[in-house]
Amino acid sequence: MYCILKDLMRGSDRLPAGFDEERLGHNAICAGFQGQRQWTDHWPNCDYPEAVLNSSFDFEGKKEPMIFATENDILNGISMLFMNLLTGRAQIFADVRTFWSPEATKRVTGYDLEGKAKENGGIIHLLNSGAACLDACGECRDEQGNPVMKRWWEVTENDIQKMTDATVWCEAGFDNFRGGGFSSHFVTRAEMPATMIRLNLVKGLGPVMQIAEGWTVRLPDEVTDTLMERTNPTWPCTWFTPRCNGKGAFASAYDLMNHWGANHGAISYGHIGADLITLCSMLRIPVSLHNVDEEKIFRPACFNAFGMDKEGQDYRACQAYGPLYKNIR
Repeated sequence: MYCILKDLMRGSDRLPAGFDEERLGHNAICAGFQGQRQWTDHWPNCDYPEAVLNSSFDFEGKKEPMIFATENDILNGISMLFMNLLTGRAQIFADVRTFWSPEATKRVTGYDLEGKAKENGGIIHLLNSGAACLDACGECRDEQGNPVMKRWWEVTENDIQKMTDATVWCEAGFDNFRGGGFSSHFVTRAEMPATMIRLNLVKGLGPVMQIAEGWTVRLPDEVTDTLMERTNPTWPCTWFTPRCNGKGAFASAYDLMNHWGANHGAISYGHIGADLITLCSMLRIPVSLHNVDEEKIFRPACFNAFGMDKEGQDYRACQAYGPLYKNIR
């Protein structure tokens, strides 16, 4: 399945004679898979292809990540594409699945959340059966020894070995995937700066963007194991806490999850919210939620003509100017 999907996206000169058009591929900048349950009740899941396509390496060595969404979620696929083009890094596709408060974590595991997880009111469990890039394990290091998800052209053979060693391929659970298959499992065992976003499509409004900067959280292995049993221990696991300020959607990690527009999120290494806000203004996509400091935000000066409130003027300007790219009828 991986080879077929890669060939569909990029093409292959190894296809037999008579398939000249197929050899060219679709020159796809991103793609996706329907999966559940029209496919997975009958055939093996697409977890392996999804994970490896999104990663910065495959069986032939390092490669540019090929953005690939799961569960027919084109909005999350576009979110991953935005951040991949901005950073050159592999992206995480994950469910925004469960909130764990400090109190609940203590009750279930006996462990007191520490550091940023405690400061921001808890953690959000990010996991999905297939589409998380293997780079998200956090095993790679930069020149200063800090955990990092590298730009794809910076990945070394040693990095590939570390990411491979950190990943196991679990037999698909038949409660979710009756057709079988294999799902990647790793745990992000590092604290890294991260940005989680979601592009939502609202009837009568159009696309709107949500942005949350924060950090991945490293929990003790035994705590992760206990909490994973509440979901699915055969899937990749990333713990995330947003940077909160005690107000509105960012009053706490719980409030962010309560304001999130879907059960999916796209996650990138680094704090890139300011870049995303500028990109969205260029594309005329209003930002409905973010925790980026105002002094870091850059939008076109003409937006100032639409009022004094930065978020209100964003909506009004995007509506007035209209989408930069749209269907031509």
